Amino acid sequence: MKRRDGANLNDGTMPRAALALMLATWGSAQAQQPVAAQPRSSELDPVTVSATRIEQRSFDVPVAIDSIGDDAIREHRPGVNLSESLGRVPGIYVQNRQNFAQDLQVSSRGFGARAAFGVRGVRLLQDGIPFTAPDGQGQTGLFDLETAERIEVLRGPFAALYGNSSGGLVTVLTGDPPRRPTWRATASAGSWGSWKLGVGFGGTIGAVGARVDASRFETEGYRDHSRTRRDLASARLVWAADPDSRFALDATLLDQPDTQDPLGLTRQQLEQDPKQAGVGAAAFDTRKSVGHRQLGLSWERRLGPKDTLKLRGYVGDRQVTQFLAFSGAAASSSGGVVDLDRGFGGTSLQWTRSTVLGGGRLDFTLGVDYDRMQERRRGYVNDSGVAGALRRNELDTASSFDQYAIAEWWFAPAWKLSGGARRSAVAFDVSDDFVTAANPDDSGSRRYSATSPVIGLLYALTETLNLYASAGRGFETPTFAELAYRPDGLPGLNFALEPSRSTNYEAGVKWLLGDATRLNLALFRTTTRNDIVPDVNAGGRTTFRNAARTVRRGFELGLESELGAGFTGWLAWTWVDAEFRDYLSTSGVDLSGNAIPGVPKSSLYAELAWRHAPSGFVTGVDGRWNARVAVDDANSERAGSYAVFGWRAGFDWRLGGWRLAPFVRIDNLTDTRYVGSVIVNAANGRYYEPAPRRAWVAGARASYAF
Repeated sequence: MKRRDGANLNDGTMPRAALALMLATWGSAQAQQPVAAQPRSSELDPVTVSATRIEQRSFDVPVAIDSIGDDAIREHRPGVNLSESLGRVPGIYVQNRQNFAQDLQVSSRGFGARAAFGVRGVRLLQDGIPFTAPDGQGQTGLFDLETAERIEVLRGPFAALYGNSSGGLVTVLTGDPPRRPTWRATASAGSWGSWKLGVGFGGTIGAVGARVDASRFETEGYRDHSRTRRDLASARLVWAADPDSRFALDATLLDQPDTQDPLGLTRQQLEQDPKQAGVGAAAFDTRKSVGHRQLGLSWERRLGPKDTLKLRGYVGDRQVTQFLAFSGAAASSSGGVVDLDRGFGGTSLQWTRSTVLGGGRLDFTLGVDYDRMQERRRGYVNDSGVAGALRRNELDTASSFDQYAIAEWWFAPAWKLSGGARRSAVAFDVSDDFVTAANPDDSGSRRYSATSPVIGLLYALTETLNLYASAGRGFETPTFAELAYRPDGLPGLNFALEPSRSTNYEAGVKWLLGDATRLNLALFRTTTRNDIVPDVNAGGRTTFRNAARTVRRGFELGLESELGAGFTGWLAWTWVDAEFRDYLSTSGVDLSGNAIPGVPKSSLYAELAWRHAPSGFVTGVDGRWNARVAVDDANSERAGSYAVFGWRAGFDWRLGGWRLAPFVRIDNLTDTRYVGSVIVNAANGRYYEPAPRRAWVAGARASYAF
């Protein structure tokens, strides 16, 4: 495939023009003023809580972790997807598939790249409440970015302290209700019939604060058969009973009816018309409806100068109906319509003590987590977009019970030792209520357990330069979708699947250059065994097996600088060499040495913004380059590399209690034709999900504090 200007997108090399532009814009702004002339921004040395569950500077933990503030989340962005704001973070790969029926593709150092739908291998949290189910499957559509205060992204060994499927962690922390009564409104519209409207109100009276927010997003979609409507509402109630206690009640509601699924394309279809829907989308009216309600309660109590106790609990329900691109009419099939009715909940308890040991500060945390979900899963024949005869009826239950311990100790003035361990037990139970001569009883159960230790050492070479190294183990269980069928065709679930186990190493540098520049560099190596990979896709059933040893090695470079004269720059570069180390296909072909599909070998993001404080005017340009990506285990095809650029501009006006921020942005300025994401190992070669051509969006955010 080639870009419109003729540059080859399949050779895996970076277009020289793209690299030159990124470096030139960075260098010209850097020359405007010495970085030491600017005051240090708190964004350059953010406070985080995800790494060790203790609030502290990211600079002081032996972990690759980044924090994205509220301005980066919302400034000149419609606030629809996580993919809008995480480009500045190296190591995390978030792709907007232009398919709201299948959610975003999120991977961290290669973990999660194989997920065909939802998020797998990367944990998702909001305010400590998991948006990842006990079986390891998660959804990003629940995040309300309009209320987010910051997003933290954790990679590497310490992510294992969050349990099953923790190849990485993305956690969204929402803001408290405003002190003054405040209302807000958002509106935006853009290409492909996309628009979003949102309203909110909040305030604090005495010790009690509350806010409520609601939004609607609609789009016709870049591709045919991709219409979407999403209604999202959230509420928060905070009560500071006394200086040492705090309660928070959070509610989330999502209604997303009949979201059309355009499916993947073959290479031939991609070259003919990238906007077309895949085969079967129209005939079977492929679509997905989601209803989600969730309520969470947290309580934090400072027991004294040394001890803090945190208690969280949550409950909710989720209904999903999805029409797939086949009928599923065969007597042995599970149907072409998936109908799920899930109830879920969980609780966690955490105790932290801060003390002194050997003359240095010691913080240690003990905690337990329990999560459970139970869902009624039914399958029906897809009769040209209408649910027909019943083909599946079972009650699925998954639960996890974890215990963890974490400690951090400054055992010498310049040395800090961090570490911990998590014991995880995950249970799956299936009760089959649809038993026929052609569909025998699939009931069964399986238990998985593992202990995941991690350790890290940090050395403060100077006050502005820290060196660190860390190591740890992790594990990932199969999901219910992967356990559903046995590859030999016999009745029962595929409980022969073993969890994938990983060994992770990381070394890095954290450097504050002057008062206004931050540089993070991390080198990593991960080996896994018993990777869970697709086995056979036939008759509407996909089976999985443990088939491979893999290795992922690479580096991440993150650079942020307040360049002076109103300029700020960001650079994020990730290089990953991810390959199968020992892997035989089902036909006996040796695939050892092949690239792990869905993982680009190199990804580069650069952004330059300029802010004129007197007028409130802000503008910026950004560029992204991704190397080509293998689409299947055999590496039979690859999606080409690409370089795309964007421009944004807007104002931030403040007068009295008013704040008004109009904006406009254009993505894919050069109108490049490229593949934004791939469906790994898709059946019938339908791997490709094309990205939009040039697109625009304009909007405004307004608020008034009484």
